Amino acid sequence: MNNKIPDYVEGHNLLAGKTVLVTAAAGAGIGFAAAKRAAEEGAAALMIADIHEGRLAKSADKLEQETGLRPYTQLCNVTDENDVQSLVATAVEQMGHIDVLINNAGLGGSKSVIDMEDDEWHRVIDVTLTGTMRMTRAALKHMQSRGKGVIVNNASVLGWRAQTEQAHYAAAKAGVMALTRCSALEAAEFGVRINAVSPSIAVHDFLKKTSSEELLNELVKNEAFGRGAEVWEVANVMMFLASDYSSYMTGEVVSCSSQRS
Repeated sequence: MNNKIPDYVEGHNLLAGKTVLVTAAAGAGIGFAAAKRAAEEGAAALMIADIHEGRLAKSADKLEQETGLRPYTQLCNVTDENDVQSLVATAVEQMGHIDVLINNAGLGGSKSVIDMEDDEWHRVIDVTLTGTMRMTRAALKHMQSRGKGVIVNNASVLGWRAQTEQAHYAAAKAGVMALTRCSALEAAEFGVRINAVSPSIAVHDFLKKTSSEELLNELVKNEAFGRGAEVWEVANVMMFLASDYSSYMTGEVVSCSSQRS
């Protein structure tokens, strides 16, 4: 089995001249990778948001060091409608408009249904599903008035497939998929496209901290390449969906997975 990580793909100006807003972009996960890829793909302006102030500042510094583009930053809790409205308004003010929104904010955890408290269920749903809806709603009002724009949501293969102790997260991600399909139909007449990427397992430091080695090994066994995706491999699919190369695609959920079944 060839589980060698491929060479990093250089940018090809897929987002040349575009303005991009990415939520939950601090740290070392898919959000940061998407922000970095956007800069490498020629984004004219970039804004990253997160709930963690310290990590957000460090991520902005790292993005500038690695890409040469200094991103705008703003704290945002996607469970707070005032935060969401402020983020979109500030992004428009600082970048002029929003061409691309990448909805990356999400929250997971492991808990069997029988042991799950209402608060645990509601928190995962509120961040992962309702947070995506709030950001989509706010961005659409801006994009529809311009007659163009792209939204890329981060879903998960768990929206399709079952896994124990993941009922809350899987339900939220299945909701993100349905939200993507339905909102895309509403947005199409205004020239706005909405799609989603659906990763199986993407390896990053936070996942390693919050998941047991046993679980990670079990998940990787199901992957044809014998490894989890690098976060930038998932971000590459996001860049395709954000770019004009996917101009005829809307309401689609694109699997980024090598799972056997």
